[in-house]
Amino acid sequence: MSDLIVVRHGETEWSLSGQHTGTTDIPLTERGERQARELLDNFGEREFAKVLVSPHQRARRTAELAGIDDFEIDEDLVEWDYGELEGVTTAEYNERREAEGRGSWNLWTDGAPGGESAEDVAARVDRVIARAERLLDSGDVLVVGHSHLSRMLVVRWLGLPARYGENFLLDAAHWAVLGHKRGAPVVKHWGVPPHA
Repeated sequence: MSDLIVVRHGETEWSLSGQHTGTTDIPLTERGERQARELLDNFGEREFAKVLVSPHQRARRTAELAGIDDFEIDEDLVEWDYGELEGVTTAEYNERREAEGRGSWNLWTDGAPGGESAEDVAARVDRVIARAERLLDSGDVLVVGHSHLSRMLVVRWLGLPARYGENFLLDAAHWAVLGHKRGAPVVKHWGVPPHA
């Protein structure tokens, strides 16, 4: 069976600052564009049965700059809807909560206030995985998406509960390869930078 290749878009101003970027459609930085151009340089001669891309410009532009001409937009690949946390860092939100006498917050267990829960995002990711699995007999499937969404992809691929996405970090313009070994879902590569 072929592999599911997961790519996080290149750097943006908010990925650099750590601000939650869900529904805000911001562009890549100049560095992010350079990263995207180099992203698939070490992939060799892979043929993709299908390329699925988030509708946000940061993901679409990453795919275009990586030299992918033929891709399909998949609405299920949008980043987590962070609700009240859009544009806010985790540290800022936790500082606000502490000032209000509440404990610290964790996206993976508490969800986004006014946005999606981990289970909401897992349901979307499960649809992406089901779609990709139907295509894997024809070749590799490439997915270009976002940070938390990609982390959710790996845990759902492995059959783990959504909360374990907290344990997988994927930096901007890094990629992963998910596959199978003796019938079991595995992570073949994780967090590979451009030109690795």
